[in-house]
Amino acid sequence: MNTRRSFLQTLSATALASALPATAAETKKNTVCFFTKHLIGLSYDDIASLGAEAGYNGVESPIRPKGHIEPEKVVDELPKYIEALKKQGLEMTIMTSGINEVSKEQRTEEVLRTAAKLGVKRFRMNYYKYDLKQPIWDQLQAVRPRIKDLVALCKEIGIQPMFQNHSGKDYFGAPVWDIYSIMREYPAADFSFAYDILHSTCEGGLSWPLEFNLVKDHIGAAYFKDFKWNGRKLVTCPLGEGQVDPKYGEMLMKTGYSGPISLHLEYLEGNPKDAAVLKGFREAHVRDMKTLSGWLGWA
Repeated sequence: MNTRRSFLQTLSATALASALPATAAETKKNTVCFFTKHLIGLSYDDIASLGAEAGYNGVESPIRPKGHIEPEKVVDELPKYIEALKKQGLEMTIMTSGINEVSKEQRTEEVLRTAAKLGVKRFRMNYYKYDLKQPIWDQLQAVRPRIKDLVALCKEIGIQPMFQNHSGKDYFGAPVWDIYSIMREYPAADFSFAYDILHSTCEGGLSWPLEFNLVKDHIGAAYFKDFKWNGRKLVTCPLGEGQVDPKYGEMLMKTGYSGPISLHLEYLEGNPKDAAVLKGFREAHVRDMKTLSGWLGWA
C-alpha cells in the first residue's frame, strides 16, 4: 500500500471524528472545499484522501502555470485528477486558473471546455493589475471588453468565472468597488466574486461590512482565511487567530448564501511528501475546519 496513503488512513481514525461535530454534519448545507496549493507535489490520490478524511466535499486546486497541472497538460491530466477525487466522493469545486481573457496564450477554450466537460462548474480567474503611472479609471474601462468576451465564452461552455479580490496597491478588485462596477452588469450566475474576507479586511479595515453588503448578491464562492499584522506586513495564520472577524460567518449565513465555501490554509509551509510535515498539515485542516464550522453556526 502507498506509504503516505497508509499514514493518512491511520491518522484519520483519531482525527476525523473531531473534524466536524455531529450537529455540524447535520446542519451543513454548503459545499466546503479547501485550497490545495500547499499540497503541490502529492499524487492526486493522496490529495483526495486527505480531503475526504478531513471532512471536505471537494477541493479548490491550482490548474495553472506552476500548479498541480500545467495548462498544456490539462486535456490529459485533469481527467485523472477528477477521477481520483470521485473515488473519494469529492469534486473539484473550484478550479483556480491562470485565465483572465480569451486567448491562445492562456489556452482559454481548451482549459475551460475540458474542465466543464468533466463537471467543473466554476473557476477562479487570474488577476489584473493597475499601472499606477496611468489613469486608473481608464484602465478599469479597458478590461471591460476582455471580461465581456470571457463571460460570453463561459456562458456558452457552461462554467462560471469568478474574480478574487486581492489586497495590494495595484490589484484590480482590492477596493472591491472597481470590479463590482463591471460585475453588477451581469447576472451573478455569469460573473461573480470569489469573495476573500482576508483581503477585504486587510483593505477595508473597519469598513469590510460595507464591501460585503455591496457584493453579497454576487458572491460565487466565499473564501475563509485569516491574517495578522507584522508591522506593515500581512502574515497569514490559522483561522480565528488573526484580524478577520468571526461575525463574518454569521453575516454570510444570514444572507441565505448557499454557494461553496473554500478554506485556505496559506500559512502552511513545507514539503508535503515529508510524513511529519503532512501530519502537521492534516492537523491544521481539522483544526481550521472546526473553527469554520463554529463561525458558520454549524457547531
